[in-house]
Amino acid sequence: MERLNIAVVLAGGSGRRIGGDLPKQFIEVNDRAIIEYSVDAFEKCDCIDEIAVVVNKDFVSEINRIVARNSWTKVKKILDGGAERSDSSISAIKAYEGVNCNLIFHDAVRPLVSQRIIADVVDALRNNNAVAVSVPSTDTIVEVDESGEFIGRIPKRSTLRCQQTPQGFRYETISKAYKLAMADSDFVATDDCGVVVRYLPDERIFIVDGDDSNIKITYKKDLKIMELLAEK
Repeated sequence: MERLNIAVVLAGGSGRRIGGDLPKQFIEVNDRAIIEYSVDAFEKCDCIDEIAVVVNKDFVSEINRIVARNSWTKVKKILDGGAERSDSSISAIKAYEGVNCNLIFHDAVRPLVSQRIIADVVDALRNNNAVAVSVPSTDTIVEVDESGEFIGRIPKRSTLRCQQTPQGFRYETISKAYKLAMADSDFVATDDCGVVVRYLPDERIFIVDGDDSNIKITYKKDLKIMELLAEK
């Protein structure tokens, strides 16, 4: 039986570093909310079978309004995001328990993800259990010592990459990783690949090339960059 490819758009954050009353995923750029661009990218992709949006419960009605406005047909689930980022991933994992699928997690605030990246992630999941998206680091990265005031080590730049999303997993792989994570009292996660690396260290994560335009909206300056890129 063919696996379903399910995009999980993570919009549970309440980050307001940009300012204003709304979480940044609901800020409008060129008359569309940032999350609209993200969901639309997966809606248009032929290799995506279904979409789940994970959102703070206070914004479920707003997501329903956006879905209706765009007449999206692939959005089948709107899930509660919980307090932490990891809660959003766990919410999706629980929602698809028993389903033969791949889960493809994407940050709602990376609105310019390309069709090529999505297709490459799905294609890579045919032969891999876990897939990351990244671009080579253009900066020299330093590791500080324990004091945090001095350079401790400078890793080779050729081995460093900047992580993006989406990140794709066969269901049983990401489910197992989070099950182990939940049993660890010291668990802290920033992304899903990190959970696999820590709790399934023997699992190799295949890397798909990202794109410089696949930016994450964090600060006000990013909105202007997005506006320019979205017009191309």
